[in-house]
Amino acid sequence: VQLQASGGGLVRPGGSLRLSCTASELTVSRYSMAWFRRVSGEEREFVAAIRSNSGTTYYSESVKGRFSISRNVAKNTVDLQMNSLKSEDTAVYYCAAGVPILSSVGQKSGYRYWGQGTEVTVSS
Repeated sequence: VQLQASGGGLVRPGGSLRLSCTASELTVSRYSMAWFRRVSGEEREFVAAIRSNSGTTYYSESVKGRFSISRNVAKNTVDLQMNSLKSEDTAVYYCAAGVPILSSVGQKSGYRYWGQGTEVTVSS
C-alpha cells in the first residue's frame, strides 16, 4: 500500500491550496481517509477525515469552515481543499488510511497507512 501526497507549496495568507492523496493497492472508498499535519517540533495533529461507508466528514476546530475533504472514487484519490489559509496552517501535511472506530477518527492510532507528507508554507 502506498499513499502519495501532493499539492503543497508556498501561498500567501488568505490564499488557497488543494492537496491530493493518491492511493495504490488500496481503494479509498473502502477506508476512512484522513489528513493530519505536523508543525516542526510538535506532534502530528488531526485536520480532517472522511469515513469509508457513510462519507461523513470530520474537521478539527482550527480548520472547520475553511478546509474541505473529499474523495474521487474514479481517480482513487482524497483531496483537501484549503481556503483562507493562515500562517498557523504552515506544516507538513500527511494523508492516512485506516478503519478507525468512531471515537478514533481524529486519532493517529486509528490509521494504519501513511503517506510521506507534503509541505505547506503560508507566508507573505
